[in-house]
Amino acid sequence: MAKRDYYEILGVDRKASGSDVKRAYRKLALKYHPDKNPDDSKAEEKFKEAAEAYEVLQDDQKRAQYDRFGHDGLKGGGGPGGAGFGGMNMEDIFSQFGDIFGGGFGGGQAGGGRRRRMKGSNLRIKVKLTLEEIAAGVEKKVKVFKQVQADGAEYSDCQTCQGTGQVRRVQNTILGQMQTASTCPQCQGGGQSVKNRPAGSDEWGMVRKEAVVNIDIPGGVEDGMQLSVRGEGNGAPMGGVPGDLLVVIEAIPHDEFQRNGKNLHHDLYIPFTDAALGAQAEVPLLGSKAKITIEPGTQSGRIVRLRGKGLPSVDSYGQGDLLVNINVWTPKKLSKEERALLEKLRDSDNFNPDTDHQERGFFDKVRDMFT
Repeated sequence: MAKRDYYEILGVDRKASGSDVKRAYRKLALKYHPDKNPDDSKAEEKFKEAAEAYEVLQDDQKRAQYDRFGHDGLKGGGGPGGAGFGGMNMEDIFSQFGDIFGGGFGGGQAGGGRRRRMKGSNLRIKVKLTLEEIAAGVEKKVKVFKQVQADGAEYSDCQTCQGTGQVRRVQNTILGQMQTASTCPQCQGGGQSVKNRPAGSDEWGMVRKEAVVNIDIPGGVEDGMQLSVRGEGNGAPMGGVPGDLLVVIEAIPHDEFQRNGKNLHHDLYIPFTDAALGAQAEVPLLGSKAKITIEPGTQSGRIVRLRGKGLPSVDSYGQGDLLVNINVWTPKKLSKEERALLEKLRDSDNFNPDTDHQERGFFDKVRDMFT
């Protein structure tokens, strides 16, 4: 079933500010939260759907990618529905609530919220692609160095917050005692501290290791486009949420083609004799070749369009064309015989290759000399 529009899910328009998106998500999350709708599968689906929409629209880069290319633009790791994103589970959704609800809602823990799951930082890499790879789409295996939890690292409840992830303070005011809660500065809201730190690991029991990541890149991506592979960035201690791997596309220039959106351009150079008489010419395609007809009397600058021979659209809307730009080549150096033939041709004001067989034979001789 096709995914619903994220703006429609949250009930906001496409010009909605970040605070508008946040406010709309909070309203839906409160309405469809599982604690308020026990054993209601439809409410749970709406809860997850709203969280997925918020996950994209609250992120400026993901939102820009979604606005430009829709759901298909999030494939290859670019969003919740893309390869490498893997969808959102309930823990991922609840991990957002520290930001949305201030830690006091969600998770089913009475009297003080749930522990905050730490999140690893994002990594950014560049991937170079040939035009052939961009046309077909490609799976790339890349090596990255990222933070992961060290083997043997152990954690115990934080002594400062007693494992709650929050510290509470009671203040006396003219209205009586008031209790406030804030994120524990010792464990940063995780509720745990390192009990056993393996040699070579940092203060959180993390080490830097090499990993191989598979990236599914859809056809039609453009130079400078950024894809996001969820969960393949730096890890977080205590079973926290890993960051994302941000993949920036770098297109390798092609010897034969220039790109303009979905369309490709190719410069074809032909002798002036072929332009006058007409001919068949061979042009390259991505992965093959094709023949085009040069009509008699073709002028330099004419464009021949080969429909559907360009690049696919990353949003799956159609295929681009190949535009062949015809350039008539004129020789710079002439032999005495070539010059004599051309002067004779220039003096023939009534030359008509379609009706004058004798003159056409003369012109064929000229063409043979210059091709």
